[in-house]
This record gives sequence, structure tokens and C-alpha cells, in this order.
Amino acid sequence: MRILLLGANGQLGRSFVEDDGLASRGELVTASRHGRRHDGAVIEPADLAAPDTLPALLDRIRPDVIVNTAAYTAVDHAEQEEALATRVNGEAVGVLGRWAAAHGALVIHYSTDYVFDGTATAPYPVDAPTDPLGAYGRSKLAGEQALHDSGAAHFIFRTAWVYAPHGQNFLRTMLHVGAERDELRVVADQIGTPTGTSLIVGGTLAALDAWQTAGAERRHALQGTHHLVASGHTSWHGFATAIFDESLRRGLLPRKPRVIAIATADYPTPTRRPSWSVLDNSGFQQRFSYALPDWQDGLHGIISTLHTN
Repeated sequence: MRILLLGANGQLGRSFVEDDGLASRGELVTASRHGRRHDGAVIEPADLAAPDTLPALLDRIRPDVIVNTAAYTAVDHAEQEEALATRVNGEAVGVLGRWAAAHGALVIHYSTDYVFDGTATAPYPVDAPTDPLGAYGRSKLAGEQALHDSGAAHFIFRTAWVYAPHGQNFLRTMLHVGAERDELRVVADQIGTPTGTSLIVGGTLAALDAWQTAGAERRHALQGTHHLVASGHTSWHGFATAIFDESLRRGLLPRKPRVIAIATADYPTPTRRPSWSVLDNSGFQQRFSYALPDWQDGLHGIISTLHTN
């Protein structure tokens, strides 16, 4: 089995590279926008901002599985660059899907809680009506629809509040700012589920294994859209507080800054964020027999990794 990993330098893509799980399941080919990996290795160039270039790449590599972790993720900038965001998150995904449909390949793609409007009060089921609040959410929903309409065998894994020991994310920002300041103001009225990339990698591999061992009828039942997030929920304020508590316990910070709860209105951004981003992950756990632990378990694991390194 030949596996093509797109977006190898992103948070999730790098986690796949460092995990070795994909490499142990077949011949892994990694690709990034500029053809270089974070460790300096020369890899395949794949620019989703130029969708017309992708078929030639796919024809040359001939993957059996395409794992697409590449995305336009600059949520606020997307309001001024919606065409670019839609090209990367929507049109390019359709190109991948159409190639996969024509060649019998599986596409694994990642989407977001931003496809919902955040007005719910209970975890969103997979089939809940979508209604993005901004350009980024619209672009990601366009990718979901394009992949579904392509006719390719596919997994769409919606996730949320993603973070890792590397890259740009809320955890690393809090650790950096928390080391410099005695007091921080953090939004407390947006609720979601912090999800580490290690959980997404593990869940993806479980789904891929289930697919590989299933017959045609079972594969049809497995494919589609799933919510791949940790369990439980908190606010950004609660997440920040937990980060500082665990980091202090592990000795990553000399002291814990004071974390002041503020409202979204006190921290305006170009894009409206969903106030409720909790996704129902029970279907994923049942379908793939893979446990998705509480978000605090994942935080402890990543802080432990940072402490060890």
C-alpha cells in the first residue's frame, strides 16, 4: 500500500511523520508546499493553492491512500482571502477526490467545528445542519462537499481546537506568554474540546486499519464524516488554566500567571468564532472501537512530552 501524506510540515502532518504509524502500514510518501520537511529532508512538492498541479503529482506517485492534512488555517485572514482559502480547502480537495474516485484510492481528509454556527447547547452530531459563520468555515465545508460529491471512498474527520508540542497553537502561545507575564486575559464564553494531534493520529490509524481489514460492504458503512475529537469540553479560559496548572506541576514554568476570564466581546476578531464547538464523538468510538479520552488526558501527555524534551 502506498500512502501519500499532504501537508507534512503542519501540526498534524508533522505528528504523522514523527509517529511512524503511517510508515509502518505501507510505503509513505510525504509532501509539503515547498518540497521540504521540517527536518530539512527533500520531499514531494504539493501546493494545494494550485489545484491544477495536483493530478500530475498523483499520476506519478499513484497512492492507494491520500491523507490530506494540508489546509488554509488562517481563520481571520480568510475573511480577506476567501478565494484562496476556498481554493486550498475546497477546490483542491475536490481534485483529490476525483482522482481517487477514478483510481480506486481512499482519501482521508480533516475538517473543523467551524462548519457549525455554535448556537447549540449539546454536542453536535455528525448529521447536524451546517451553517458556517465565516470564510474559513465556508471553505472547509466546501471541501467536505467536494469530497463527498467526487464519489471517492473517503473519511472526513472533523476535529477542533487542535494543538501539538510543535507549531503555532494555543498551548504554545500560552506557555510563551505565561512565562513573560504575571496576568493574562482569556475568553471564557467560547466552549470546545482541546484535541491533541496524537489523538487524531491514533484515531486515523484505527480507522485506516478498520478499512484495510473490511470487506466492500463494511467499507461502505465505515466511510463518510466522523467527529474525531477528545471527550469533554472546557472554555479557552479553562484550557489556559489547565495548561498553567500542569506546566507548573511539571516545572515548565517558574510560577503560574493569573488568568482573568473575559467575554468574546472584550476580545474582538475579524471572524466570529462559534460559541459552542463541542462535537459528539460517540459515533467514532463505536464505529472504530477506539476510545477518545477526556481532553485533560491529552494535555497531560503533551505537557509530559514537552517536559521530557
